[in-house]
Amino acid sequence: MKRLALAALLAAAPAAVAQDYQSSPERRVVEERDWGPWLGPFRARLVPSLMEDFGERYLYADANRRLGPPRGREQRVIFLGDSITDKWNLAAAFPDKAYINRGIGSQVTAQMLLRFHQDVIALKPRAVVILAGVNDVQGFLQRETVEQIEANYEAMADLADRHGIAVVFGSLLPVHSYTERAQGVVAERKPDTLRTLNAWLQRFCAARGYGYADYYAALADAHGLLDRQWSDDGVHPLPAAYARMAPIAQAAITRALGRPPAS
Repeated sequence: MKRLALAALLAAAPAAVAQDYQSSPERRVVEERDWGPWLGPFRARLVPSLMEDFGERYLYADANRRLGPPRGREQRVIFLGDSITDKWNLAAAFPDKAYINRGIGSQVTAQMLLRFHQDVIALKPRAVVILAGVNDVQGFLQRETVEQIEANYEAMADLADRHGIAVVFGSLLPVHSYTERAQGVVAERKPDTLRTLNAWLQRFCAARGYGYADYYAALADAHGLLDRQWSDDGVHPLPAAYARMAPIAQAAITRALGRPPAS
């Protein structure tokens, strides 16, 4: 009887082990930080929505349907990015150009990668201008290493190449903490990290033949920070700064469209 009971126990053991098996380690528990009186409530409202649609693809879904495919010889260009792109009035900056804004405030590169098919590829542009990464450095939605951010850049570029879309990367803008509104900006969005990402982007664009829009060089002051005249909050450009950025973007787009798509 004892042998029969032991045999039955051993026969049942693999099923029990298989049921409880888990390859991954246990999830960590992260203590939420205090994001302050404005960012804190904004983040609290945002996170439940992100749990349903992390890429926030719903935001431009209707606009994309209304846009339709390019017409005739339309040289459509998509500007993909975060709030710096979102706040850029492309119609005013590039009159008579088919430049489409697909910026979303507070987004990180992982979110842009998730919506790249919907907000870029499906719109069949000739080129895409990607300006992203400053929110990744801040860590507002995700904490990522420099290497992880670079991997997201590369993944977006690979998707564009696969679909015959010319690529332009904009350099990350410098930041400052010169004003009351900008207090803490430099501490959270470390200039050394921004410069490291820009150096990688410049090398990456040169190696692949992409356009590179060097906004950083045009907006930085003698200290390597965003010149006070270009921003009140230390991050977002004022209209005069966007006016300074526009010809830099246009020159990079022109160069990118003059080269054959990457194979």
